[in-house]
Amino acid sequence: MIKDHESVDVFIGVDVGKTNHHAVALDRNGKKLLDKALPQDEAKLRAIIDSLAKHGTLLLVVDQPATIGALPVAVAQGAGILVGYLPGLAMRRIADLHPGEAKTDARDAYIIAEAARTMPHTLRSIAVTDEQA
Repeated sequence: MIKDHESVDVFIGVDVGKTNHHAVALDRNGKKLLDKALPQDEAKLRAIIDSLAKHGTLLLVVDQPATIGALPVAVAQGAGILVGYLPGLAMRRIADLHPGEAKTDARDAYIIAEAARTMPHTLRSIAVTDEQA
């Protein structure tokens, strides 16, 4: 469960990939603020976080917190924003509730952001490890 969910203004869902990620950001009302592919690039991830921070408190949620998802998690934690993860089984069940059969990075990122916004009980928090602190 994510602490301080009620204080979050922007929910960023990131479908992580080996070479690229896809991010969708929604405000508290569900308005899409961002929908774009992102490279595995720390500076570009920081720029996205900085641009979204003008909308308020951020929560970044990934579908894979380790290995290929480690960079977005580390960048977000370094920026001091809340970070969570949507477990695979929850992701699949939630995806079944959304129209469309095609599995795309953009659709998955939207589903992650929407789950973060409307179903906080499905999320797991990711704490900063001692090595990162």
